[in-house]
Amino acid sequence: MKTTLDSLLHARGGPTTEELVQEPGRFGLGRLPSRRAPASTVDSVCGFCATGCSLKVHLDDRGQAINLSPSPDYPVNLGMACPKGWEALTPLAADDRATHPLFRTTKGGPLRPVSWGDAIQTFVDRMKAVQYAHGSHSIALLSTGQIPTEEMAFLGSLFKFGMGGLHADSNTRQCMATAHVAYKQAFGFDAPPYTYSDFEESDVLVFSGANPAIAHPIMWQRVMRNPHNPQIVVIDPRHTETAMAATDHFAITPKGDLWLLYGVAHELIARNAIDRDFIEAHTTGFDEFAQFIAEYPPERCAAASGIDASRIRDLATLIDQGKRVSFWWTMGVNQGHQSTRITHALINLALITGNIGRPGTGANSITGQCNAMGSRIFGNTTSLLGGRSFAEQTDREDVARLLEIPIERIPTQSSLAYDQIIDAIEQGEIRALWVIATNPAHSWINQDRFRQIREKLDFLVVQDMYASTETAAMADLVLPAAGWGEKDGTFINSERRIGVTRKVAVAPGEALADFSIFRLIAEAWGCGDMFAKWTSPEAVFRKLALLSLGRPCDFSGIKGYDQLSVAGGIQWPFASTTRPSVGDRLTDSLSIDEDSSSERRLFADGKFFTPDQRARILFEAPTHAPESPSADYSFWLNTGRGSSAQWHTGSRSDKSDVLRKLAPRELYVEIHPSDAERLDIKDGCSVTVGSRRASISARAFVTPTVSAGQVFMPMHFREVNRLTFAAFDPHSRQPSYKACAVHIERAS
Repeated sequence: MKTTLDSLLHARGGPTTEELVQEPGRFGLGRLPSRRAPASTVDSVCGFCATGCSLKVHLDDRGQAINLSPSPDYPVNLGMACPKGWEALTPLAADDRATHPLFRTTKGGPLRPVSWGDAIQTFVDRMKAVQYAHGSHSIALLSTGQIPTEEMAFLGSLFKFGMGGLHADSNTRQCMATAHVAYKQAFGFDAPPYTYSDFEESDVLVFSGANPAIAHPIMWQRVMRNPHNPQIVVIDPRHTETAMAATDHFAITPKGDLWLLYGVAHELIARNAIDRDFIEAHTTGFDEFAQFIAEYPPERCAAASGIDASRIRDLATLIDQGKRVSFWWTMGVNQGHQSTRITHALINLALITGNIGRPGTGANSITGQCNAMGSRIFGNTTSLLGGRSFAEQTDREDVARLLEIPIERIPTQSSLAYDQIIDAIEQGEIRALWVIATNPAHSWINQDRFRQIREKLDFLVVQDMYASTETAAMADLVLPAAGWGEKDGTFINSERRIGVTRKVAVAPGEALADFSIFRLIAEAWGCGDMFAKWTSPEAVFRKLALLSLGRPCDFSGIKGYDQLSVAGGIQWPFASTTRPSVGDRLTDSLSIDEDSSSERRLFADGKFFTPDQRARILFEAPTHAPESPSADYSFWLNTGRGSSAQWHTGSRSDKSDVLRKLAPRELYVEIHPSDAERLDIKDGCSVTVGSRRASISARAFVTPTVSAGQVFMPMHFREVNRLTFAAFDPHSRQPSYKACAVHIERAS
């Protein structure tokens, strides 16, 4: 399965993912910057993607990090690391770190250094002035999936309970909102059911809109360890690196996946190739679904999906014959105009065939950012702490009691979603914006619009490691933050494993941990008493454990960071057998009802988190993409990850000389040879790619990995999101980055 993948990557001038993982020294990764032998090591979970690898950070005799290597016995990565993991320390030493607070005294003037005292007072005075003039809800927050859970909880609580704000969301909306909503609607809680061993236990793995060979290379290595000679199916418009290594590839029409999955479901039900006992005991909605799906035979679904009816039947046969079938997806599904129902279509296939709750099975969302799961459950933005609802009186009472705050400080309604916050800024309803550890001026869909609405803000604050991001360059105030490796906390990875990230370096200049910045703001705002017991990240972790009590995400059995380190991370749920009171600290005296080293695969008992403990089978008719190719814009544009050495907007990964050598440095567009020949576009020539919103320049990469009539561009380059069309799934409000119409021509 590896030959085709290796040959393509070598043809592009780079090593294979497996070489990078297994032999990092050949490519400059993991090199020691000092000849001094390390004095000690500290285990810390990586701060890039949500795989959640553990890294051994080697310290000198002064306690400073000098190098790292993957932890050999951690149950996630088993001694492996991808290129970004090997280079995780490098971004900390970048010369464009934000080292002092910066303030722009006049519009259009330069950002100049100010003291922390002046910066915090400016923050408080300007935010309060906006609230006084335009109402308490005229300030907004855009957060992240890349800071520890404890900081996320502090931020969301400070903003909503302390500052009186309402409208807060995170960049998790761009990657994981669909999975969050789909799981909550189908299972009753945002609960990915799997553990990474399922990669090695399946005999059929179906990857839909996922390219783990590039986006999650350590997960892909777990697939390669599977001893069962599995069938690996990829559903994706592109012939991705994962598709090249798979046993079968279904090259769907862009956004044709719902049609394909409905055709497969029709065929399985028509054959009675379903688990009726499981359906009757553990689901609701099957009869209505069977009646609905009768209208979607493979012949009807073929044209819209781009897959022949016979091939749709082949996929149904493969699923029928599998004893342990797992369904995996990521951004290719999550980022679409009908993404929640596509996710439900995958969940439905798992439910109706009984492929859930057993080893090697499941409807399994692969998470993007290192702590998107922490953001989803404890960010306190669109959901109340612990996955609760702001609209539920009992949920508000629980949080008020556990945090010892007046219930009146908790909003009774949820926030606007990310795109709705942008709309409210454009309409003048939101006048001040606080952005933490994210870069929307690069990453937000239809990028030019964000740059335009910035002019409607009275006050923009950016809190980040770097003063050089596109969003920081627009700010009125920049607060310099410590990054991964410069503070303590926990992340929650794709398989619900809580792991510890440790401080192994000192932040440069006057940069502070986000946790410390939030404490300063709380004191200056006048709500410091509310957070008087929030004295450290680990103290907040104990509060979150209390908040998790009795919830599906219960981890009250975890006593602290040391237990997490010894256990190799712990998956929730992990409940204590005793229920502590508000004043308890979850100390060693509590007994634990589970072995911390055991895996916690969900739904083995067939009981879900809905009121009747049954999973919901949900569906609706497919709809056409809001923007499709036309005579003037005749190509589908798809965007996504370009290489395993690149990360999001590049604000961290671009700081590494090694990672820059392993990834393209110039924006390129992949185009099929037949289209290139027709348009007289040669490999490597300069082209113009235009949509109804913008035109940009790129280098042509002629390759059969994209189908005729389609082009692909990597999201890491700042120009790409000038092209994308701002469509949103109505349930998750997640942007549809994966399909819009463009034209392409050779540059004159």
